[in-house]
Amino acid sequence: MLELEKIVLNAVQPWSHAQRFCVAFSGGMDSTVLLYTLTQLAQQHALPALRAIYIHHGLQEAAQSWPEHCQQVCDALQVPLSIVRVSVAPVASVEQAAREARYAAFAQHLQADEVLMMAQHQDDQAETLLFRLMRGTGVAGLRGIPVARPLAQGHVLRPLLTISQQQLLQYAKQHQLVWIEDPTNVTDSFDRNYLRRQVIPALKSRWPTMQHSLQRTAEHMHEAQQLLDDLAYEDLQRVQGDSGLDWLILPCLNLEKLRELTLVRQKNLLRYWLAPFTLLPDAAHWAGWESLRDAQTDAQPLWRLHSGALVRSQNQIYWLAEFWLQPPPDLNLTVNCAGCYPLPDNGVLLISGDVSVPLQVRYRQGGERFFIVDRGHRDLKRLLQEQAIPQFIRARLPLLFVAEQPVALANVPALNHPDIKHLRVTWQVPAAVEHQLAHEI
Repeated sequence: MLELEKIVLNAVQPWSHAQRFCVAFSGGMDSTVLLYTLTQLAQQHALPALRAIYIHHGLQEAAQSWPEHCQQVCDALQVPLSIVRVSVAPVASVEQAAREARYAAFAQHLQADEVLMMAQHQDDQAETLLFRLMRGTGVAGLRGIPVARPLAQGHVLRPLLTISQQQLLQYAKQHQLVWIEDPTNVTDSFDRNYLRRQVIPALKSRWPTMQHSLQRTAEHMHEAQQLLDDLAYEDLQRVQGDSGLDWLILPCLNLEKLRELTLVRQKNLLRYWLAPFTLLPDAAHWAGWESLRDAQTDAQPLWRLHSGALVRSQNQIYWLAEFWLQPPPDLNLTVNCAGCYPLPDNGVLLISGDVSVPLQVRYRQGGERFFIVDRGHRDLKRLLQEQAIPQFIRARLPLLFVAEQPVALANVPALNHPDIKHLRVTWQVPAAVEHQLAHEI
């Protein structure tokens, strides 16, 4: 068995329990070697079934023949191939947009307990580290390309990361493999191409082992990030927040306890806590956190981030997905009997008990006054403050009216009018659409 095949076998054997292996196949030299190597190993070892997936961006005329080439290669190797066509947004960084479209397609088509095999190699790792260094990345970015990570229902695995491109080329020539040469790889207009064609060869001519050195740097950074994550986890246990409302399940932190940490530890904790919800802010954007933290008690500060925001309410810091930052659609619902009532883009309203008169369901408009026993009529705004209902949730709380008089507020039975004390009005908060970003390489 050749050395390259031994390295790949050692990398994939821990995943041999997976349902299936799926090669991200572009038709280029790297993924062609990976696909061919796996087919050879499968003849000698008990490995999961193998398939391939080709993502067709269609960004250049030369690419129109690539799906056919990939199909021919897979047919020859007797590997099933899925061809997925994607649209790439016309933005400033077409390279980045294509990468995002590609990973979104992988996530969508990856099956349960399937391992997506990707062909990034040692040269790609060096290129990525240098690219991120030029962008001023932190410890997390300098970990480089991860060997493995979760993706949708399965995982991503990169078994070639310790193998150089030169080793792959030698293997490809030895086995007379045929691959596609992407014409965009010979232009320096893309940053990564410039690094690959101009910068890295110059560095290697001076420091021949630079790729190994950068790989060690990535490993050191991985250890350093693990320590930072461990510290953040410990801090999170101390500052975990509580809305005080058992029906409001949103990520939150206790601001008072958070302030006890140094600014450096606050930022480390926030990076760790926010990572599942949003792209993390760059260095210049962190001033928004200090403004949010230090705002006056009666202020309603908001720190906008990608796909959501941090807000402050009653000494708690909440992460709100974009959904919560938008007003709900207009609502004019009449309830004549108990039951479950879906609210457009706003969860579900549950009514239990005897409905003796028609109830109109609407949202707060301002100026509503509730009748409270022994207190008379009171402004809803003041009552919401007394009940410690966060400001950001108030516009979505369903209100029940009888003849234009508010008689109940969902989830706050203390405000039920005496005539409907027997009714139970429950609003099931819509599940925030949070997702694990596939913005990593």
